[in-house]
Amino acid sequence: MTSAIILALNVLTKPLTNAQASQQGALQAALEANRALLLERLQSDSSFEEVQRLREEVKLSAEWFCSDTEDATWSFVQECLLLLLALVHHMTMELERFQLAPPQSAARLQTAEMAPPLPPDVLSVSQQKTLSTALQFVVSLGLCPFLAPGVGVPLGHRSAFGAVVEKLICQEALPPARRRLLTTTNVLLQLAELSTLATLVFTRHLGDMMAALSQLGHEPQKEGERVKTGDECRACKVALKGLLEKVYQPIVIKELLILQGGPKQVAGLRSAPAWLRRLCGQLLSERLMQPHGVQTVVRAVLEGGTGGESDWRKCDAVARILVACPQQSTSADAYFRLICPQVLDLLHFKDKLTAQQFQRVATRAALTLVQERPTFTQQYLLAPLLAPLQRCSTACSESSNGQVVVEEAELTRCLEDTYKVSIWVVGNSPSPALFAALEEVLPVIFTLFCFTKQNVSHLRGLCQEILLWFLGKSEASAALLALRRLSDLQVNAANTCNGGSVDPLCFSPVCLCCSDEDDELYEKLSGEHRRLECLMHLLAELKDSDLPGDFFLDLLKEVKDEEEADVSSMTLLEVEQQMLSHAERQGQRLALLQVLAVMVESLQHSQLLRKTTQVVDFMATLLERACVGLDTVLEPHVGNPVESQTLSMGMGLVATILSTPQVSSEDYALMSKLLPPLDSLSQLHPDGVIQELAANLRAVITTRGAYRPENLAAPAASCSGNPQTSTNGSTMQINEVKESRTPVRTSSPHPASSAGAKNSNRNPESPTKPLSDWLIEACDPNVPTRAFALRTLTQMVQLKDPETVQLFLENLEHEDSFVYLSAIQGKLSPLISAESRNNSRCFKALTTLFMYFP
Repeated sequence: MTSAIILALNVLTKPLTNAQASQQGALQAALEANRALLLERLQSDSSFEEVQRLREEVKLSAEWFCSDTEDATWSFVQECLLLLLALVHHMTMELERFQLAPPQSAARLQTAEMAPPLPPDVLSVSQQKTLSTALQFVVSLGLCPFLAPGVGVPLGHRSAFGAVVEKLICQEALPPARRRLLTTTNVLLQLAELSTLATLVFTRHLGDMMAALSQLGHEPQKEGERVKTGDECRACKVALKGLLEKVYQPIVIKELLILQGGPKQVAGLRSAPAWLRRLCGQLLSERLMQPHGVQTVVRAVLEGGTGGESDWRKCDAVARILVACPQQSTSADAYFRLICPQVLDLLHFKDKLTAQQFQRVATRAALTLVQERPTFTQQYLLAPLLAPLQRCSTACSESSNGQVVVEEAELTRCLEDTYKVSIWVVGNSPSPALFAALEEVLPVIFTLFCFTKQNVSHLRGLCQEILLWFLGKSEASAALLALRRLSDLQVNAANTCNGGSVDPLCFSPVCLCCSDEDDELYEKLSGEHRRLECLMHLLAELKDSDLPGDFFLDLLKEVKDEEEADVSSMTLLEVEQQMLSHAERQGQRLALLQVLAVMVESLQHSQLLRKTTQVVDFMATLLERACVGLDTVLEPHVGNPVESQTLSMGMGLVATILSTPQVSSEDYALMSKLLPPLDSLSQLHPDGVIQELAANLRAVITTRGAYRPENLAAPAASCSGNPQTSTNGSTMQINEVKESRTPVRTSSPHPASSAGAKNSNRNPESPTKPLSDWLIEACDPNVPTRAFALRTLTQMVQLKDPETVQLFLENLEHEDSFVYLSAIQGKLSPLISAESRNNSRCFKALTTLFMYFP
């Protein structure tokens, strides 16, 4: 029976050999001839007897059938509709019987190796082709010609055949055009109730069906026009809603965009009416606000793309659509609560092309969100994005007792998404909302980075890039504050633990408990040192940034001496509080000096002092430190020679800058901050050389170079004993400039450095203190003081000072000294014999002994 009905449809739709589809008359003649041939065969051919019977049953129940129509095309469409409905009725009954009781003969012959019997709604390829042709005639002749202008794509713009059909249709003939549209649409909906036929209908004609149902259900009727009843309109609305829910959503969205007309109209096409644009916008918004609606919209627009430039423009367009809150949404809060998590889901696709397109949409949407909707972005996009890192921070601060807080896969995804959003999305367009969110979890990311530096880890690169991006793109004040937090100088109890940072052991699968206090202290100190090394690694990567130098100078300004408090008038409780606060301040000061020491040791001078402003700030700090306590020095020539040499080196650096011809008015304006400390040094410093150099520099800066002494840097050269510095100071060697920056490498309470100690080895000053004082200073915990004393004693030995030589030789009589000398020199007798006292090797060995065993 199914084959017979399809054969009848083939007779009806088979083209005649003498028909020319390009001519209107020939087409109409072919339609009339095929219909007449079908009716004749239904009456005369016995093989069509069941088809004729079923056709008549359908015809009797079809209220829409019009037997007296004068339009040949509608008569042809009616015959197609009758045969299609007959096929639906027959296949429905056969399918019900098959589902209730499969054929007994087939069940008896069925074996394990045989395929199950096919249901009766399965069609062959040729049968599907015949049905597709019949559906094409039905839609072209009975649906598209009756759509209102602007609704759907007209037939004339689809093909040459469509243009002929448009001229062939008689709109004034009975039944009315709107009733014909309703009839064709209802029959097609009945066909779509069978899954086999639904595939044929919606694969080729979904857009036309949606256009027809939209017009029948939502087009406003004019006054006096009662083509559709209220029940018919409601039924069409329900049918449209059901159709949109059944079909693959990306295809539905594509058809809605076409039906809406898009941003640009094709030449010759009428724009969609206002009611249709509103309807399509509402339906698109409903698709978007469904679960996985964002992914559906993106697939609808980008599926089938090749990743070219046009696809990137589509990505940007979709991103703008996602960010625009639709009017149908109950509130903007509800809309973004639903959309933002779905935007993040677009970052997780594995297919290369799909991932590129989806991530482009996600990043563009996120960028627009952080710029235009910062409140919703913080709450619904950034908070879920950084939730795993927040849990790590909370768990470490509250002690998770060894429980797994975040799985590695979740943490990896979090860092990958953070990397994509921060670097891909914001890039060079900083967002306060993103910076604020990242700032809270930055210690966790840094701690994880420190932990991954201990071994190979795929997370190290992600952590490093996020940290570098934050430090490089945030404002200077925020970046400096972040560096303080990462170096444990700025403790934030809300987000950190164990002294301002997340404990690296929180990320370790095994927590090693130290049983010994010394081991525990060692672990803590080594961990702190490792954190500082990791921080220096990050700063070293900021090669084109002023941040390392700014951080260095910012810390250097805090190195201040603490005045002793008068406890005579305090109560015991106040004294105890004062002592506790003093111990706390001392601890902070030691931590500060440790950071400074590691910075100077790890970073190049070209990063610490990249530009003139930083050099001037450094010198201002150095000179201000040198002025501390000058008013308390009463006797002339009383002072620290290490500080004097370091100070002269720094002032020589300023002299070198002033001696270059490229000094601008802006440079002089920057150096004006050096004038107060230079004035104090020129009047109060106990060293006359320093006074002279300070006065010369002050004069040059004050007069903006109009007054320039001939020997501007000569005092600095004489004080440092550097023979490579010329008399006018314009050719100071670069190594002297480097050494002048090293005072922060030590924990000296004054801005002195080992640089002065190094340079004093070249031509140290004549000793002016007793030998006992030099020996005491040789054991001083202050490294520069001890170094200078050792080098002074070395000079005294080399100059064969009688008292010094006698002291050393007396100490050589001790047994331990013999052992040390034997270990260093290899021979003992030449060193203690009177005849070899003038031997330079003897004094060299003594000097080596004193340097290594002070």
